[in-house]
Amino acid sequence: MPGGQKGCGEKMNAIQVISLTLLSVLAASAQVIMPGRCPKPAVQENFDTARYLGKWYDIQRLPHTFQKGECCTATYSLKSPGVVGVLNKELLADGTVSSISGSAWAKDPSEPAKLQVSFFEFSPPAPYWVLSTDYDSYSLVYSCTDLGVLHVDFAWIMSRQPTLPEETLEELHSTLSSIGVSVDKLVTTDQDVSYCSAMEQ
Repeated sequence: MPGGQKGCGEKMNAIQVISLTLLSVLAASAQVIMPGRCPKPAVQENFDTARYLGKWYDIQRLPHTFQKGECCTATYSLKSPGVVGVLNKELLADGTVSSISGSAWAKDPSEPAKLQVSFFEFSPPAPYWVLSTDYDSYSLVYSCTDLGVLHVDFAWIMSRQPTLPEETLEELHSTLSSIGVSVDKLVTTDQDVSYCSAMEQ
């Protein structure tokens, strides 16, 4: 049995080394890493995709590598039956507008608020779960990537307008906190009208 214990110990050490390596790489890229597997939060009941279409302004988000600018917006349109077109735009520090297009769809039609989104043909889709929305003013979106013993959190608070009332933000922060999301890591997107006017040109 000592040999078996040694093998088990070596396996655990290997897992710890891999976990620490992943942790250091992700931390360096400002991702928000949490212990354990992804939570399974409740999502928006009776989600209505048609009412969700249109333009949304990014108000706050957890930091990640693929969104670095300001004035960020997401515009959703009906691409084909059951498929939503996604257009994300942001204003970069050098004054250029960056945009990327993709598609979103519900993997299970019985859970329409649990969307998957893909921006590249050969890359696996990422979860896009609408936790809460009133369709007319705010939306709270959550995504998570499992890494085995760790997971990476992604979250976006969006609005139909460039601003959102403080009391609404506090309610959405409470929802995120209830599933273990570090709301203190949220960053606020600059949506200043004069600064963001370049997005409309």
